[in-house]
Amino acid sequence: MIDYTKKLTTHREFYPSSDLDWSVESDRGRIISSPAFRRLQKRTQVFALELNAAVRSRLTHSLEVSQTARFIAKTILKKLDDENLKELENAFISTAEMGSLLHDIGNPPFGHFGEMAINEWMTKCCSKHLDNLVENSELKEKLVKDLCSYDGNAQAIRIVHKLQRLNLSYAQTASVIKYTRGAFEDKPQDTQLSYLKKKPGYYYSEKNFVNTILDTLDIKSGHRFPITYIMEAADDISYLSADIEDAVDKGILTLEKIYELIITETDVVNKKYNTNATMLLDIVENNYKKAKEKEDEPYQFNMFLTLTRAQLIFKLVEYVADLYIANHDAIYEGSFNSALLEFDKTHECSIAVEVLQNISYRYIYTHKQVQTLEIKGHSIIQGLFNIYEPLLSLSTQEFEKLTANKSVDCLVCKNLLERLSQKHFVAYKRSISELKNDKDYPLLEWYFRARLIIDWISGMTDDYALHEYKELSA
Repeated sequence: MIDYTKKLTTHREFYPSSDLDWSVESDRGRIISSPAFRRLQKRTQVFALELNAAVRSRLTHSLEVSQTARFIAKTILKKLDDENLKELENAFISTAEMGSLLHDIGNPPFGHFGEMAINEWMTKCCSKHLDNLVENSELKEKLVKDLCSYDGNAQAIRIVHKLQRLNLSYAQTASVIKYTRGAFEDKPQDTQLSYLKKKPGYYYSEKNFVNTILDTLDIKSGHRFPITYIMEAADDISYLSADIEDAVDKGILTLEKIYELIITETDVVNKKYNTNATMLLDIVENNYKKAKEKEDEPYQFNMFLTLTRAQLIFKLVEYVADLYIANHDAIYEGSFNSALLEFDKTHECSIAVEVLQNISYRYIYTHKQVQTLEIKGHSIIQGLFNIYEPLLSLSTQEFEKLTANKSVDCLVCKNLLERLSQKHFVAYKRSISELKNDKDYPLLEWYFRARLIIDWISGMTDDYALHEYKELSA
């Protein structure tokens, strides 16, 4: 039975409120005031280290996603017309909106390419240092897998719980758990929850916390929180016109080229699915004609994009809301095994999404400007890890001596340790304080030490990472 009072609750780790609306507003304030949220203003969307403030950062992207999520949530409530859910209207909408503000909070410098650079480096590091530290075991295999599977979604949960200690409500935190597999777990062989588990959603370090959330909100293992589907759809919608607009600002695409590519790609995707969807094409052709006839050349693209974006978002939001309602039981349970906009590949809205995604992948993400920035980001990330690697070369006993202000043979280790965030170091200390009598203490200590370094470097903004790399590599 669908009962959102079991999902939208006031439960949180510390100091829960008895008033749901107060709890929701508390979450909103904590998120917006968070340093991790503010750092999104200096993080890559597509174009790293961008000086033009009109080109999107992770912060401006997240603001757009939150607005779209709010629109979707309000549309769902209007279409459902459920008296019981209306009493939770504020909590339903705000949880979708704030989850969307948080959704990219775990992304490292230089975006998804930064994620790959971290995982590549950690794979080599684990082989180099961990093999000599402990014998092979099931736990070691899990922790290596966990450390080599950095993902912005999983890091977001770590930031909320351990690094920033935002003490958000369990409902608000659950809305950000986009994928339901631990980074220490294998991808499932079965197809029942394959989409929900296709990427890591949380780390071994947050396993117990996530299990508490699932138990409290009556979410089965491997299942999702229902409002997460709204956040995901809002994210997918917001990307569509944003990357194209930024590409025009960067001189990669022109209005004429975009018009030409949409016509070409629509034909390609229609042939792929044996469809004849013209929704996107009709919107684009109409607005292209208006822009050419009614605006001066410098403003033609602005008019074209404004009209196209508004009309397209309206249609996609309506479609997503209808899908949410049509599959309400599965979505409420968290077993709906698809992104809403990927559910029916032949629907005109999904065709439009694929057309615009293809243009971004083929003509923006592979452009020389973007690739050059990715290479630069890769060098910076790997260079920073190389600089901080001596801290991971120490034995457990040596690192304990270092943290107790005692000297060790490594000359630079004390200086490197003092550069780390004090908040991150406290998170490390709290984690290992519970492990002293554990037979796997050396392994677990090294795991949390590696997390400490990952937390520090992945939490940098693009420009700070560049500055730190230049500063320390002389």
